[in-house]
Amino acid sequence: MKFVDIVRKYQQEMPFPEAVEKAIDECIKKGILAEFLRKNRAEVLRVSIFEYDEEEHMRQEREESRQEGIEQVNDLYDKLFELGRSEDVKRAVKDAKYREKLLGEFHMD
Repeated sequence: MKFVDIVRKYQQEMPFPEAVEKAIDECIKKGILAEFLRKNRAEVLRVSIFEYDEEEHMRQEREESRQEGIEQVNDLYDKLFELGRSEDVKRAVKDAKYREKLLGEFHMD
């Protein structure tokens, strides 16, 4: 936990890989996991960066999916307004099942 806190502190000032390196050095100096970090420095650095990259990748994937969903719904609403189906828009805003039905109707699912 202390190691992670130190990494986060340094991450505010520098790129993540550098923050991990600096945190490892600081922990060794302060006797926090010192023996473990001396023996496993490269592994700790590699695993920390891999997990960070994976977490960032997952966050980006979620954001892209969210944006795609928003665009899909906006396209549906545009189409419905274009066809004069404003009542369907009102209902779709509040009813997820109905919205899914409409997406299917227009082959947007």
